[in-house]
Amino acid sequence: MDKKTSKITKILAAINQGDSDAPQDLFAAVYQELRKMARFKMAQERPGHTLQPTALVHEAYIRLMAGEGSRWENRAHFFSAAAEAMRRILIEHARRKLANKRQANLERIDLDETLAVQDPKAEDLIALDEALSRLESHDKQMSEVLKLRFFVGLTVQETAEVLNSSPRTVDRQWAAARAWLYREIRKKKS
Repeated sequence: MDKKTSKITKILAAINQGDSDAPQDLFAAVYQELRKMARFKMAQERPGHTLQPTALVHEAYIRLMAGEGSRWENRAHFFSAAAEAMRRILIEHARRKLANKRQANLERIDLDETLAVQDPKAEDLIALDEALSRLESHDKQMSEVLKLRFFVGLTVQETAEVLNSSPRTVDRQWAAARAWLYREIRKKKS
């Protein structure tokens, strides 16, 4: 275990024991990694997205700290929860945007105009979220690999370290998760 991982694990243990200063220490220790995760995820979003990486990091951290009974066993557990929080924030943002578009366009317009104003990224993100939820109930480990690789942007090696697994296993699970997800999304669209 490297020094940074050890430091984060110690801070998480302090949070679990009720240390009131530990959340600030944790934020300082993980901020740069959370920013990296958020920048990676936001790079996949459409240009002009109204949510910024800094806001995504802060909102995710607030949700993590506000969660009732939030107890993290280790660094991997914490970053997995952070990835999930960021994913949920982006899904909620996409759903709100779609709901606002539906409510704002109450006048009659041609079908071609409707297709031109729809945001396929938001709909795709929601379809991805639904498929990921199904994958989680089907295979939890594959779901974790997918979240860490796709939503967090970790490499195979980094994902293996976070999940205490071998890179070959993570690579196999990553390939299987992508194939499963592709089939699920294609089924939904057809």
